[in-house]
Amino acid sequence: MDPSFIAPFVSSTQNVFSTMLQLPVDIGSPSLKEDLDPQHDVTGVIGMTGQVSGSVIVSMPMDTATSIVALFCGESLDPSTSDFADAVGELVNMISGGAKAQFPANGTVSISVPSVIVGRNHSVARQTGVPTVLIPCNTDCGDFVIEVSIREESAAGSNAATGAASTDA
Repeated sequence: MDPSFIAPFVSSTQNVFSTMLQLPVDIGSPSLKEDLDPQHDVTGVIGMTGQVSGSVIVSMPMDTATSIVALFCGESLDPSTSDFADAVGELVNMISGGAKAQFPANGTVSISVPSVIVGRNHSVARQTGVPTVLIPCNTDCGDFVIEVSIREESAAGSNAATGAASTDA
C-alpha cells in the first residue's frame, strides 16, 4: 500500500476529533495488522472505490465508544439504539471523507454508507491480498484504532468500478 494513503487518515482523524469533539488525539506508529478481526467491541466500516478500493475501519472498546458518542452528540446514548450506531457511523464517515479529500491528486474516490457492528467477538470480511495498516489512537476517552485496508486501482479498474456503480444505481 502506498504510504501516501495513510497520512490523510492521521490528519483527518486529528481534524475531526479536534473540531467536532474538542478532543485531541495522539497517534501511534502505524503498523501492518496480522489478524483480520477488529480490535474492539464497536466497529464502524466504510468501503472505498475508485482510485482506491477496500475498506476503512474505526474500532473501539465499548467504554471508549460511549464516551466519544456522548461528546459527539452532547448526551449519553444507549449502545443498543440506532442513534448510537448512527453516531459511530458518522464519525467513520467524517474521518474517511476527510482523508479521501487529501489523497494524491488526479484521482477520484467514492465512499460507501457506513456500517456499524456493536458486540463482542465480531469479524469483518475484507478483500484478500490487501494489507491492512493499523493506526493506533489515544484520547482522554480511551484508545481506538483505525484499520486502513485499501489498494490503488489502475485507471482501467477504477473506470470499470465507477461504471459498474453507476449502472447499478
